[in-house]
Amino acid sequence: MAVEITFKPASSAIVEYVPGRRRARSAGLITWRDSETEFSTLFTPKMVYRWQRPNREGGAWTGRTAGLSRGEPSHIPNPLGVVPLVELQNRSRLHGSPRSELATVLPLQDAVNTLWAHLMTASDGLALPARAVLGMDRPVREITDDTGEVVGEEDLPLDKFRSDRLLWLEKEGASIAEFSAADLDNYLRVIDKAVEHIAAQTRTPATYLTGALIQVSADALAASEAGLVAKVTERQRHFGSALREIMRLEALANGEKERAESLALGGVIWRDPQFRSDSQYSDALVKMKAIGVPDEALWERIPGVTPEVINRWKSMRDDQASAILGGGMADLFGPKPDREQDPPESAPVEAA
Repeated sequence: MAVEITFKPASSAIVEYVPGRRRARSAGLITWRDSETEFSTLFTPKMVYRWQRPNREGGAWTGRTAGLSRGEPSHIPNPLGVVPLVELQNRSRLHGSPRSELATVLPLQDAVNTLWAHLMTASDGLALPARAVLGMDRPVREITDDTGEVVGEEDLPLDKFRSDRLLWLEKEGASIAEFSAADLDNYLRVIDKAVEHIAAQTRTPATYLTGALIQVSADALAASEAGLVAKVTERQRHFGSALREIMRLEALANGEKERAESLALGGVIWRDPQFRSDSQYSDALVKMKAIGVPDEALWERIPGVTPEVINRWKSMRDDQASAILGGGMADLFGPKPDREQDPPESAPVEAA
């Protein structure tokens, strides 16, 4: 039987624990909506309750019928005997509820968005110089009746002057003044400081957010990532226990009790959270090899190398050793050329 492992967002799943025991799950609930029907599944160590209701606004929960075969009950016994819902808790401390990584930076991000909106508004009306006409009446147009007699006047629309970029100044003493454009760098400086605060609170290297890399050495880049690497290492401790429990449940669902017991005592092997180049890994592995670290242990430290690849490398190494012990050294370097096809040797040239 194939076991499927799925991940649910925190907004549609919740786990309840036994009072006083932080890892003992007493119940788990997941909900989702498909078209106009809302579904929910409640897991307990003994039973699995499956419900549905017409919509979110109203309606009573009833036993599920959608997606079930005819005669299949909506509530069934739990074959695992444990709650098959594991919470991946984002914890930085042992006490308190898990907290999202975005909770501390949402206010600052809202401030950045507000400042950016103000900047866009200011750039629309104040980013370009503005001109004003001084000492001149507003342009007007005479209104005449059917006989041609002037009966009044009306203001000329300024849109035409703005589009034609043309204006006559006929009145004596009229002049044009100019208002300089607004300095929008004030908004940008505040936004940059807010981004720096976001980087400090989340322990994100500033180069990840600004992308400014000017004469930065490799050691300086590694030092700037030290906080982020330490943060990832802390999260691995909490996520590792949850992932180990997930794999234990997978073994139980497959009926492999012995493997489940082994997984309960095992640990999660994480990839190196710090980015390193291939030359850095190669140099470190060569030095570890020099002090006697076995090849298998070195292969495990290479990023992207899976256990299947390691097993294939072991087989290839054993084949090479067998070829050497069997006397087939030439097999390690490919086939030899055929002697019969070799070109004849040229006759020796005698010196006169």
